[in-house]
Amino acid sequence: MKTSKRLTSSVSVSGQLEAADLQALAAAGFRCVINNRPDNEAEGQPDSARLNAAAREVGLDYHHLPVTPGQITEAQVAAFRELLAGAAGPVLAFCRTGTRSATLWALAEAQRIAPDSLLATAHDAGYDLSSSRPQLEQRWQHRDNSPGGPPGGHRPSYDVVVVGGGAAGCAVAASLLKRRATLQIAIVEPSEEHFYQPGWTLVGAGEFRQERTRRPMARCIPSGAHWIRGRAAAFDPTRQQVTLEDGSQLGYSALIVCPGLTLDWDAIDGLAATLGKNGVTSNYRFDLAPYTWELVRQLKRGRALFTQPPMPIKCAGAPQKAMYLSCDHWRRSGVLNDIQVDFCNAGAVLFGVADFVPPLMKYVERYGIHLDFGNTLVAVDGPARQARFKLLDADGNATIVEREFDMLHVVPPQRAPDFIRDSPLANAEGWVDVDPETLRHHRFGDIFSLGDACSAPNAKTAAAVRKQAPIVAENVLSVLGGHRPRAGYDGYGSCPLIVERGKVVLAEFGYGGKLLPTFPLDPTVPRWVNWHLKKTWMPMIYFDLMLKGHEWLAKPRQLPVGADTPGVNQ
Repeated sequence: MKTSKRLTSSVSVSGQLEAADLQALAAAGFRCVINNRPDNEAEGQPDSARLNAAAREVGLDYHHLPVTPGQITEAQVAAFRELLAGAAGPVLAFCRTGTRSATLWALAEAQRIAPDSLLATAHDAGYDLSSSRPQLEQRWQHRDNSPGGPPGGHRPSYDVVVVGGGAAGCAVAASLLKRRATLQIAIVEPSEEHFYQPGWTLVGAGEFRQERTRRPMARCIPSGAHWIRGRAAAFDPTRQQVTLEDGSQLGYSALIVCPGLTLDWDAIDGLAATLGKNGVTSNYRFDLAPYTWELVRQLKRGRALFTQPPMPIKCAGAPQKAMYLSCDHWRRSGVLNDIQVDFCNAGAVLFGVADFVPPLMKYVERYGIHLDFGNTLVAVDGPARQARFKLLDADGNATIVEREFDMLHVVPPQRAPDFIRDSPLANAEGWVDVDPETLRHHRFGDIFSLGDACSAPNAKTAAAVRKQAPIVAENVLSVLGGHRPRAGYDGYGSCPLIVERGKVVLAEFGYGGKLLPTFPLDPTVPRWVNWHLKKTWMPMIYFDLMLKGHEWLAKPRQLPVGADTPGVNQ
């Protein structure tokens, strides 16, 4: 039997099949066979009637949709699409080599999946469909207004719908497909690009190239998942339905919500108008991180302000990393003594896990940093080089303090996206309301969340996602099987605190500030090896392991076995 090549969780292709191959296909879980080869195309080729009879004997649906090489018609594409939509389970389509079948699949999907993604998927399966790019581009440009599926108003339904194609969405989809390749998974994500955000701190210090933090989204969506270019707008948990901004709808058996969080630049008066100029920057944006490095190199004397808003925020150590790396450059350049550095933190402590405060304080003292706790940035006047802070005293009384600056590194307030805050999935603070151990929704048992948008009180970091993704994958499969979640999350998060060029404090901790070091070393000691982990290894771990479903040092913790309860809304 020819080896089949998987294009999606539900569609595979292969070269010519023989009648004797069909029993093995049925045993492998396929439910439908589509023959795309005309009869009598070659000597010794089994005819369609014989294959049809053999398929029926082993319980396979069989369809003959003959296609002449290089002469695929619109009617044949539409017929192929209908056969896929009506199949009762995984489909295997075949021709002489599999190329015609793969081409039919790509053309059938071209109105809802971009050409680059289709061509990459086919390439991964061993098929070069580059000659079909013009037809794919034309179909994509003239696609209908229903990114969730084919024309005609049909509501497509998936085993799993994942809202968000960032670190969490791609990682959890890859983990699911690694466990069960036949799952039908849709990822709803509007962006054409995927960003490795932890790298922006190093870009802002001149230690990392900006372009290394960006890849086409098509390269990051796991092979086998359907990428739906669109934005989620609303949820209807009782009907197991997601509505997109254009009004189209998706059905699901399980829903995973991980759209990230919103950076609220507009919450600070005057900030949006001056970002990227007048000495105002932020490593929390791809386009601004290079400007941070430009400002650091140019500053020889004056005042540098680094801000941190109220929690929760994405990577709580990032505001300090920008500050320490800047100070280290100024120290090495011999100008640090001429620069006043203020850390204006809305919180009351330097870092939320007490064990890491002493080593950080040594660097605060080394660099001569002024710590201003209880200071929240509320307004910026870029041309005047003035920042306005709300200062809370011990009794909670507020006063406004103005500070002049030559450089201002801003971390904006952060909140859950509006479509989450306004949905039935949100808790009182606007985050997706989940059990912190299983990451399953408190009220809707077929809904899970991970990453920055979920309510679990862990650090919002990519390292947390690396541990959460396989946990959610196992729990989703368990719930789909009618059982309780079986994997537990301990709140693991990691914050590589860069305190100087070549030295990093690898802060790893879980719920309640419990230290959870991966390696048998004192985690409070700044180390050279942690610098190389951060700069060299972590980008590879992110793109080539985590987003591909390779769960390095991320094996889920199994919960104690308990009584199973059928159904998902438990």
